[in-house]
Amino acid sequence: MRKTGVLFILALFAVSAAFAQKPSPKVTAEGKNVSIVYGQPSKKGRVIFGADGSNSLEKYGKVWRTGANEATEITFKKDGTFGGKPVKAGTYTLFSIPGEKDWTIILNSELKQWGAYGYDKVKDKNVLEVTVPTKTYKDAAEQLNFTVKDNMIGFQWDTMGFEVPVKF
Repeated sequence: MRKTGVLFILALFAVSAAFAQKPSPKVTAEGKNVSIVYGQPSKKGRVIFGADGSNSLEKYGKVWRTGANEATEITFKKDGTFGGKPVKAGTYTLFSIPGEKDWTIILNSELKQWGAYGYDKVKDKNVLEVTVPTKTYKDAAEQLNFTVKDNMIGFQWDTMGFEVPVKF
């Protein structure tokens, strides 16, 4: 009986280990005045963005952490503008609301958020919101990516993304 119990526990452990998801890698996109730290998920054949009720991973019109695992954090090394709005040097959580035609990009002062699950509790700490047009890419990106340039922050996953102008 004892041997059967041990074998059952070992089998249960093996099955749970086989189905356990590994966290997405943590990646940093670095520029002269901006750095972005984010969890980098992969598409893995999934539909990434879509309407509510679809089988998409992220729904249009819903707040998203703009990455995987902990919410994405963006650091401005000096004062500047983000989407034409003033932003002070510092680190912020970056949330977004994807849409077919445009995205709302949100900077929030509450750090160390896990996903966007607690967003409703911290939305009063939003520092700024900007709306930018949705960008459609010809080639799909398997992994979520941020690009940091001197005058722009770009985002792409699959064939969808956005660009936010920055100035320092």
